[in-house]
Amino acid sequence: MTKLARKPGNQAAVAMMYVGLGLTVIAALFPFVDQATTTVLADHVREGYPAYEPGEINAAVTAYTVILSAVGVLGVLGWLGTVWTVRTGKGWAPWLATGIFAIAACAAIAAATTKDTSGEVGLAPLLGWLQVLPSVPGLAAVVLLWRRAG
Repeated sequence: MTKLARKPGNQAAVAMMYVGLGLTVIAALFPFVDQATTTVLADHVREGYPAYEPGEINAAVTAYTVILSAVGVLGVLGWLGTVWTVRTGKGWAPWLATGIFAIAACAAIAAATTKDTSGEVGLAPLLGWLQVLPSVPGLAAVVLLWRRAG
C-alpha cells in the first residue's frame, strides 16, 4: 500500500467507498428480489397504467430490471476503479471520485424523480431512492479525499 493510501483520511474514504459499493450491489439486486417477493415495481407499473395487460406489465418490469442491473454494474465498476486510484496513490483520485460522484448522483436523482407518461414517477419510489442511497457514502468519500488532497 502506498504512502498516500495509508493516510487516515484516505483509509476512511476507501471505507466509505466500500460501503457505497455494498449499497450499489443491494440497489442492483433489489429489483430481482422484488420480482420474486414484494412486486413493488410491478404494482407501481400496474397503478400507473391500469389498462396494461399482465404481459405488458412484465415487459416493463423486465426493462426496468435490465436497466437497473446495467446501472448497478457501471456503479460497481466506478467504485472499484475509484478505490484502485486511491489505494495506488494516484494524485488524480479526488478528481475521478468527484466526477463519478457527480455523474452517479445526477443519474440516481433523475431515476428517482423523473415522471413518465402516466404523470407519476416512472420508477417505483422505493427503487428510485435505493438508487440514490449509494451517493451518501460517495459524497463522504469525495469530501474526505479533498480534505486530504488540500
